[in-house]
Amino acid sequence: MDHEALSAEVEKHHSWVEALKNEMARVLVGQAELVDRLVIGLLTNGHILLEGVPGLAKTLAIKSLAGCMKADFARLQFTPDLLPADLLGTMIYSPESGEFSAKLGPVFSNLILADEINRAPAKVQSALLEAMQERQVTIGDTTYPLPDPFLVLATQNPIDQEGTYTLPEAQLDRFLVKVTVDYPSKQEELTILDRMATSGKVAATKQVVDTETVSKSRDIVNQIYIDPAVREYIVELVHNTRNPSGVDPSLVPLIRAGASPRATINLALAAKARAFTQGRAFVTPQDVKDLAPDVLRHRILPSYEAEAEEISTDTIVERILQKTIVP
Repeated sequence: MDHEALSAEVEKHHSWVEALKNEMARVLVGQAELVDRLVIGLLTNGHILLEGVPGLAKTLAIKSLAGCMKADFARLQFTPDLLPADLLGTMIYSPESGEFSAKLGPVFSNLILADEINRAPAKVQSALLEAMQERQVTIGDTTYPLPDPFLVLATQNPIDQEGTYTLPEAQLDRFLVKVTVDYPSKQEELTILDRMATSGKVAATKQVVDTETVSKSRDIVNQIYIDPAVREYIVELVHNTRNPSGVDPSLVPLIRAGASPRATINLALAAKARAFTQGRAFVTPQDVKDLAPDVLRHRILPSYEAEAEEISTDTIVERILQKTIVP
């Protein structure tokens, strides 16, 4: 498809994005970046991790997104006593037939809200890992495909909160982006007070998009153009997380391990999706710069020295972005 035809397709099919954002804004106050990342996750079929202290509307944002879509939705409250079977399903024995049959778990939905995902132990995280990466689940001797789309939208409290487990690096790498949810501004909090300080129910969102529309948009996103110079910029950014000596030698002792090639793929995919949401058929370097912190922050392992000096991965990514030449 040539550029003009692709631009026309983007213009024709991206209007639902604004409708979805407007509908979510009826429930959410502020959090424009969070909503933008949720839409990008939809368009790339990528899982999203939201991190922030309790009470910042992480769960509400995901439930609002599900309410805007004609799709199956399941909420899973992760707890220390959760078992893999509670998530995936199990084999049930029937005395009448003398046979076992599979009872599929709540993971067989289009949108999964994994609430407080870092409160579940390692065996549950391992069970979720196959579902996230392979988009299939094995129960007994049989493998069952998960529905399309299948997105895990997970929330977690900061690791220093009591009663949490550190997510394994392999699982963190499966998340397209990790979004840090911050406190609202004073004005936003006044709006929240006016809107939410009631014992009644919070306003519900209306369905404005279906899975077929999202799937069609995803096909268009895959065709969005990335200039060779922008592609090299993406690769250079990720490469500099592994070998920072070329851009900032002071970062060398602060990084234990850099981002994997999956970060390169996901940064390109997310940048394409962002271009689509803004009605463009091409990726700009600014798309890459804006999304790099969310794609890279959970894929860089800081060294013990960085942790001792309280230098976050966000600071490391920011310094790499400042020193990497933009095309």
